[in-house]
Amino acid sequence: MDKALKVAVIGVGYLGKIHAKIYSSMENIDLVAVMDTDHDAAQAVAESCQCEARTEIGNLPDIIDAVSIVVPTSLHLEVARCFLEKGVHTLLEKPVAPSVEESREIVDIAKAHGAILQIGHLERFNAGVMKLAEMAQNPRFIEVHRLGKFVERATDVDVVTDLMIHDIDIVLSLVKSPLSSVSAMGCQVITDHVDIANARLEFQNGAVANVTASRVSRNQFRRIRVFSQKRYLGLNFADQQLEEVKPGDIPEGGKFPELEHRDIEVIAQLPLNAELAHFADCIESNTRPLVAGEDGLVAVEVAEIVRNKIVESMLDSD
Repeated sequence: MDKALKVAVIGVGYLGKIHAKIYSSMENIDLVAVMDTDHDAAQAVAESCQCEARTEIGNLPDIIDAVSIVVPTSLHLEVARCFLEKGVHTLLEKPVAPSVEESREIVDIAKAHGAILQIGHLERFNAGVMKLAEMAQNPRFIEVHRLGKFVERATDVDVVTDLMIHDIDIVLSLVKSPLSSVSAMGCQVITDHVDIANARLEFQNGAVANVTASRVSRNQFRRIRVFSQKRYLGLNFADQQLEEVKPGDIPEGGKFPELEHRDIEVIAQLPLNAELAHFADCIESNTRPLVAGEDGLVAVEVAEIVRNKIVESMLDSD
């Protein structure tokens, strides 16, 4: 990069202020400003990152090259439009938008104005997930559990939008085949939205994925298992460690091969740091992000199908 990339962060809540902190420490990045409707929050982050604090977008799209948008999902279209229509490269936190229609509009705006649009599906930058994607060949069955304790965050949306969409995106990236059918169920436990859900995704090539998400579990458990012909891969999302099981040699006098178990060496990395570095690299090289706007749109489309199936299942049970 010949000159520093001028960047801003919109929204400095829990995640946004981490974006700002990482940008402020990156080489060849000039964090120009942070913006939040909460003046005190913006000022505190700006002081720690040595940049300008704003409470309005104003002329920011005219003076920066790239932006991280970390605001509530309901505001994504409104805020992203301000920057994408000016050709500002945009990292937009997941999901793209609350609906398929708004998500598609965001993707179309980015395309029309030549802006790179990366969607913040953070788990794709988990080192274990990246190694899994490299090793998984023609998956036949995938099982994912993303279970966590209840926290008062993102309770304005259901668990599909909050948590399951991470794994929908991962599954879609692993299975290179169109969906053929979806079934799902879920229930409300604490909030007015679905707090625990399960979806079965079937693909045209015969692959099947079973995805479970909960935000009302006693303990945190995040794991993905991928089964293919003569190979099993298991990943713990938390420690980014990957295990493999496959047939080994047939022992002397035996009929079947023994199973070989091995831990795959994975160098753990901070996913958000890797995500922001990737965003900057894509801008410099003008290349498609690992999770482009189109990828985020497909995840939103499948999540909407899952939500609709859950509503159907709840109506059938009445």
